Amino acid sequence: MVPRFGTLIKVNRFFFIGFVFLLTLCSAQTRGTRFVKMFLPDGYTITAELAVTLEERLLGLMQRKKIDPDQGMLLVFEQANYHSIWMKNMKIPLDLLWLDREKRIVHIEQNVPPCKEDPCPSYSSRFPAMYVLEIKAGSVDEHGLKMYDRIEFVLKLE
Repeated sequence: MVPRFGTLIKVNRFFFIGFVFLLTLCSAQTRGTRFVKMFLPDGYTITAELAVTLEERLLGLMQRKKIDPDQGMLLVFEQANYHSIWMKNMKIPLDLLWLDREKRIVHIEQNVPPCKEDPCPSYSSRFPAMYVLEIKAGSVDEHGLKMYDRIEFVLKLE
């Protein structure tokens, strides 16, 4: 039996879309991952992976099965705004910290659970933020983080 032409086009389209998706994921993971050392007010240091591009911010910590207490991800935005975060395709709960231009905490969401079904809720700051720090759930309480605390770090974006 010879497959119909329309069926071949649908199958080829499916494989093409899958190939492009995999290529995008591979290119994102093979690019030089950048990190920044972040110093919490209690002196604890977090090594945060940088998410600077739109693609990096959209992927965030998706599909990660764990995060160590001294790890995180810093989402860097071009300008301060009311940036929203969602937990689609997340495997672990997180604490989320929105930071203003002066690197002060302007909003905190604690123990944000992974999204289990659509539509996923989004979480936003009540004040304009330039950065969002995603860290292991429970870290806010463990380090006594609170509104307007300053987190020290130096960004060297190229």
